[in-house]
Amino acid sequence: MAAPKRGRSASAQSKPGRTLALILIAMVALTGGMFLSGHTTPRLGIDLAGGTSITLEAKADQGSAINKANMDTAVDIMNRRVNGLGVSEAEVQTQGDRNIIVNIPKGTNSKEARDQVGTTAKLYFRPVLAQDATGSAAATPSPSASASGSSTASPSPSASKSGSTGEKATSSSSPSPTASSQGRAVTDALKADSTPSVSASPTGSASPSAAPSSSAPAPSAADAKLQAQYAALDCSKKAQRTKAGDGAKPTDTTLGCGDIDGVWYKYVLGPAAVDGTEVKKAQAVFDTQNAAGWQVTMTFTGKGAKKFADITGQLAKNTQPQNEFGIVLDGEVVSSPYVSSSITGGSAQISGSFTQEEAQNLSNMLSYGALPLSFQEQSVTTVTAALGGEQLHAGLLAGAIGLLLVVIYLVAYYRGLSLVAMASLLASAILTYVIMSLLGPTIGFALNLPAVCGAIVAIGITADSFIVYFERIRDEIREGRTLRPAVERAWPRARRTILVSDFVSFLAAAVLFVVTVGKVQGFAFTLGLTTVLDVVVVFFFTKPLMTLLARRKFFASGHKWSGLDPKGLGAQPPLRRTRRPAPVETKEA
Repeated sequence: MAAPKRGRSASAQSKPGRTLALILIAMVALTGGMFLSGHTTPRLGIDLAGGTSITLEAKADQGSAINKANMDTAVDIMNRRVNGLGVSEAEVQTQGDRNIIVNIPKGTNSKEARDQVGTTAKLYFRPVLAQDATGSAAATPSPSASASGSSTASPSPSASKSGSTGEKATSSSSPSPTASSQGRAVTDALKADSTPSVSASPTGSASPSAAPSSSAPAPSAADAKLQAQYAALDCSKKAQRTKAGDGAKPTDTTLGCGDIDGVWYKYVLGPAAVDGTEVKKAQAVFDTQNAAGWQVTMTFTGKGAKKFADITGQLAKNTQPQNEFGIVLDGEVVSSPYVSSSITGGSAQISGSFTQEEAQNLSNMLSYGALPLSFQEQSVTTVTAALGGEQLHAGLLAGAIGLLLVVIYLVAYYRGLSLVAMASLLASAILTYVIMSLLGPTIGFALNLPAVCGAIVAIGITADSFIVYFERIRDEIREGRTLRPAVERAWPRARRTILVSDFVSFLAAAVLFVVTVGKVQGFAFTLGLTTVLDVVVVFFFTKPLMTLLARRKFFASGHKWSGLDPKGLGAQPPLRRTRRPAPVETKEA
């Protein structure tokens, strides 16, 4: 009876051309994607290509002192914002007691990076006490003179919260913002905000019956000042909206501005009910169900979820606009949805006509936390390469010399097999170059000099895998086997050794990447990447190619220039099985 065949190994042995074609197709596809993306060269680090240097000066205007602890915290947060994966080569470091220097490599979006490192990212959820449109929208006569909005107000494209059932009323559902109407609205809101129920829980909510009467006390001097500031505020003017709410503490009632669908609104905002430190996680997502575009989803901590449920439950009892809450980021109201019931579940969304880039930047800042200090940009300068082209050329020359020495060794010792090794090295080099070029725009990877060193070290790792396989094949030939069975029998043992060796190299690279910072991470990342590619090339390129060449007469016959000459390897004569003579049965008489 014939022995059962091993289906998987037999299939792999009989169809090496298919495996070889798959990796070649993958290489062509990646190369095509590189050219289509327009990024045909790896992005270089600041030490090789120069970049932009930003100087930021700390300002103690948030109640935090400028000390070493706060400066170190700010450096850590800025570094995570601009260098989240550790491979973009952005450098963030302190200079003196009050300054932080941010160096961004050439090819990075410097404006985006400047916005990320300079933005404090202070997030608050504040109840809305009063609101009005400003600019040209405020001058438009209102078709309806209802003193307050309701849940049936005409919808506008304002941001929505998860669990909310209504939308913010447009300016057509509120009276024309004259000075008298604004004054009455602010006075009523401030009186409602000063009620005992609100002071117990700073939500700024007011019941519908909280309308002022003729016997109501006159507003305080602070309320009158805020009322005057609100009446004079025009959020359509940049100079005014940048100063709105400037210096306000989280526990203060303040003013704010927000751009809702191209119309600037001004707000009176109550004390903060929830702040950004109680956001556990933030992520940019695209809403395909409601056609809301890009949004930022947030998950609150347990404490934050309870506060959020409490504030939305209290606001739901009020009339518009006092059933709204403003999502305030660094003093600007990014959205102001209204609620009709308490929102539980510990999650929410921020939407406000974001682009993908804006949503990702906002989620990035919320995830990594707010800066303990605010910073003012002092200078932005263009810096030249710290090492320059000479060091890059020297590194590339060193790599070329190392590669040449490896090729000379392979040709001298393995002869015809060196063609397999050089083809595999070429495939590995193409994959490494293309992937590095694509990782630049994808994750911000920048190639610095330590990363170049990691790529040079990878030449030896890759060549070592070929040598292990070739030596296993030669061992099988020395035992008297022909080339085709020798190639297949040598593979399982060589495969095990290659995987163990590459696993150790990858583990070392991973540990180095985790425990180090700065440029050393570039070396570790490149070493780990090339180690993974070594496994891919050996399994899907070298082995199938060797199987195909074993069927060629030049290699199968053991030509002396093939590197597999049995006589040159000292092969033993082939093993031959001798049959035992069958026992002769004696017949009894």
